[in-house]
Amino acid sequence: MNNAASTSDSLTIRDAQEQVDHWIQTIGVRYFNELTNLAQLVEEVGEVARILSRTHGEQSNKKGETPGDLSDELADVMFVVICLANQSGIDLTEALRRNLQKKTDRDRTRHRDNEKLR
Repeated sequence: MNNAASTSDSLTIRDAQEQVDHWIQTIGVRYFNELTNLAQLVEEVGEVARILSRTHGEQSNKKGETPGDLSDELADVMFVVICLANQSGIDLTEALRRNLQKKTDRDRTRHRDNEKLR
């Protein structure tokens, strides 16, 4: 397994789970416990919210503040989600497939029929 994917390499969800696990085992020492990772996830989602509220919402940046790098913050969110999945024994590829099927079955016409979305 190539542990440092180049920018031209595709990265599957499964690859990402393996690479995060390898990083945790070799650099991160061990996984934080689930509650610590939950707190980390909330913090990272908050950083995404701050950037979006300043770039697409009505808030302005504080004096001297830059909005931040949305792509980096979203990657931080993914990293923590992957950590939680790994330590919970969840295959995110399969979980996402099941979730998309659930949404397809449940919402097949729901959004097309929603007057608010027209």
